[in-house]
Amino acid sequence: MSGFHIVIPARYGSSRLPAKPLALIGGVPMVVRTAQSVARAQPESLIVATDDDRIRSVVESAGFKAVMTRVDHQSGSDRVLEVAEVMGWADEAIVINVQGDEPLMPSAIIRQLAEPLQAGKVSIATLCERIERQEDVFNPNIVKVVRDRDGNALYFSRAPIPWRRGEFDGAGSPKLEGAPGWFRHIGIYGWRLDMLRYFVKLPASGLESTESLEQLRLLEAGVRIQVLDAVMSVPGGVDTADDLERVNRSLPSH
Repeated sequence: MSGFHIVIPARYGSSRLPAKPLALIGGVPMVVRTAQSVARAQPESLIVATDDDRIRSVVESAGFKAVMTRVDHQSGSDRVLEVAEVMGWADEAIVINVQGDEPLMPSAIIRQLAEPLQAGKVSIATLCERIERQEDVFNPNIVKVVRDRDGNALYFSRAPIPWRRGEFDGAGSPKLEGAPGWFRHIGIYGWRLDMLRYFVKLPASGLESTESLEQLRLLEAGVRIQVLDAVMSVPGGVDTADDLERVNRSLPSH
């Protein structure tokens, strides 16, 4: 099987958590923690794509490669593509996009995502896991996904899809057991480079703008997105100061 590349987009600016990539997780900058976690998947190459010299310096000091990218990119996907172009990777190259705020991302998840791309079965893949807490069903920051019987995404939404008609009470308390249940989208993507290039060239879509979810751009364009059941639970990423505190608490004490 062919190898794969990992690119970690890490933008300095963040409205909810300023200088987020440099926030400390157990005394180590978050972007470095993320790189250390996913490096265990043994990619062909691992590159942090950033727009800030402070991040580049920290990454390189930790022994990882960083590539400076434009400051005006609209999304991490655009930043990943710029790295791929700089590196001269071929259309059939496999690129795993891991956000820089995922310091606890298991390496087994990276390898799982790469497998169907390496086998030539799909050109884009992502992951999901079953939602186990009622409050998560109604949390707009937890993206839900519904799939067809072949595991392809039908829709992604911040809303509680599917909606069990007649079951939700006034307080919004769904029964989590039973089919099909609710599934959380895990925001990590595996791309074949030609599909990533096609995606970035597409204009932003109406659904994408409505939900603020860029993957809907592909669904509106008629592209199938394979959504795999994660082989293990994936801890949530870091978006806020509360998330940062949660992740630090989860680390084993010495």
